[in-house]
Amino acid sequence: MATIIVIVIVLVILAAAALAGAMLMRRRALQQRFGAEYDQLARDVGPRQAQAELAERQRRVAKLDLRPLSAEQRAGYTREWTSLQERFVDDPAQSAVAAGALVSAAAADRGYPAADDDQLIGDLSVDHANRLDGYREARRITAQAGTAGTEELRQALLGYGALFRDLIGVDPAADWPVPATEPPASGAGVPAAATARDSRAGVGTPDGDTPDGDETDVVTTPDGDETDVATTPDGDENWGGSGDQAAAPAARKE
Repeated sequence: MATIIVIVIVLVILAAAALAGAMLMRRRALQQRFGAEYDQLARDVGPRQAQAELAERQRRVAKLDLRPLSAEQRAGYTREWTSLQERFVDDPAQSAVAAGALVSAAAADRGYPAADDDQLIGDLSVDHANRLDGYREARRITAQAGTAGTEELRQALLGYGALFRDLIGVDPAADWPVPATEPPASGAGVPAAATARDSRAGVGTPDGDTPDGDETDVVTTPDGDETDVATTPDGDENWGGSGDQAAAPAARKE
């Protein structure tokens, strides 16, 4: 009888050890996958409840029809992101709000139900847990975008951008534009047409050359006025300036 009792006790101990080992392995797996998300949830509701909650999230996401974006979709989202970043200097609050909307739109296109923000965060935690701290902080800032400072809004844009890159499938090692807080330097971003127009007007051409390298000379017309003569590539001269336009050809013959 005593032997049977000992055997039962040993079996109970072994079963308890196996259960504890399985729970420990499960906990480590969840910690590895969810990182800080697990730690925060464990502090809020306790380790056991946290494990149950995260396991439920995994089951829910496994049932979703998640899909990668097409190359065309990815390019379109990248253009939209670049555009809102360019508007950041002029309107940082609106740019940050637009970034949050773009993240939600990308998540929806990936197959996540995006109507409920809290549910979306739970679903995203399964595959994007390492981006959620920045995303939550970005949401907090944009919720009070009207009073947030420019640097806060810039950090919000960075938080949204990290998750956005994951969602659209941008290589984490690839270069990614950082929102500027200052206007572009003088002359930066000036359209080529405007530069050419200024060059024709004499702006930025201190040596008197035209933009295409042709020379511009000043000659005196018969009535004493000065005018510019630009030599074209074919050797002809273009007349212009303050002198009499009709007199220019005559002066040339003389």
